[in-house]
Amino acid sequence: MRLTGYRRQNGAAGIRNHVVILPLDDLSNAAAEGAARLIPGALPLPHAYGRLQFGEDLDLFFRTMIGTGENPNVAAVVVVGIEPKWTQRLSDGIAKTGKPVEAFSIEGAGDLRTIERAARAAKVMMQDASEQQREPIEPKDLVISLKCGESDTTLGIAGNPALGRAVDCLVGEGATVIFGETSELTGGEHLIAARCATPEVREAFLRTYAAYIEFIQSTGADLLGSQPTEGNIAGGLSTIEEKALGNIQKTGTHPVRSVLAPAEAPKGPGLHFMDTSSAAAEMITLAGAAGSVLHFFTTGQGNVIGNPIVPVIKISPNPNTTGPMSEHIDVDLSRLLSGEMSLEEAGDRVLELFERTVCGRLTDAEVLGHREFVLTKLYRSA
Repeated sequence: MRLTGYRRQNGAAGIRNHVVILPLDDLSNAAAEGAARLIPGALPLPHAYGRLQFGEDLDLFFRTMIGTGENPNVAAVVVVGIEPKWTQRLSDGIAKTGKPVEAFSIEGAGDLRTIERAARAAKVMMQDASEQQREPIEPKDLVISLKCGESDTTLGIAGNPALGRAVDCLVGEGATVIFGETSELTGGEHLIAARCATPEVREAFLRTYAAYIEFIQSTGADLLGSQPTEGNIAGGLSTIEEKALGNIQKTGTHPVRSVLAPAEAPKGPGLHFMDTSSAAAEMITLAGAAGSVLHFFTTGQGNVIGNPIVPVIKISPNPNTTGPMSEHIDVDLSRLLSGEMSLEEAGDRVLELFERTVCGRLTDAEVLGHREFVLTKLYRSA
């Protein structure tokens, strides 16, 4: 593969070169977006997260926000927050990467002064980022993530096995790959456990899986309609076990090297499991905070997900989706179902699009403006 990317100050490699204006809290969205309107190309990341988080929820919030700013696809960050202390905490965390970061708090200044100051900082960052040049990189330099959505029978027999072949190739070349969707492993969790690299990793995985399922069951809720979703059921998946067996195929065959907390960065190459929900935007946001610079997303019935900083390559083998929703599908594998394409050829198609996307080709989600950035909240605020 001939890959190019942007080498960051800490040695990490990104495939995009965004200048991000990052609001600390929902109260700061307006100022962040106001500054971005003045500097075309600067990328605001508004979110609905409020304040008064505590405990594990607060830790996850800062891990996600700092990790988003640290992501190698981000060249520089302007942080905007209502209070100076937490604003600086976010800025200081991102600054450890060595990339340019400036922080502005609204208290004592108001929106208009903050917008002006943030816009002036973003203007300089945009100019500096525009001079950064792509250079040769290798798969071992990249963190990649995986998810499926609006799954149906075509993913289990075609789309996910094709992606699994591509994942095996990338892991074999030294890439770091993250998968998650804890509840969607139900019925197949023993298959992941059997692939864990060490007894310690296996114990951690089973403990994490059991805790997630116990939490769901403790609410007394019936997940039918959520797991599997109405779209899954319409696509022929009648149970979560059927969904899980298809889901697992996209992870390939390599050992699982570690179990990660949400938004936790992996500490080495290979395949890693992250404890996440199965909600598409949440999972991709968490993977991006853990360093993922590109996301593979298989879909049967048709999911339109994107992310502001992580390009999402959408793959579908379902001709009922690849036709009417062609503007959303980067890799059309429908010929795999008709027998006109082999599984090996399908995996090669995925890798070809991977190479082009790494080198700068925009994904469908990027062109269409899908920028779903959704934080995971563990429990109510204080």
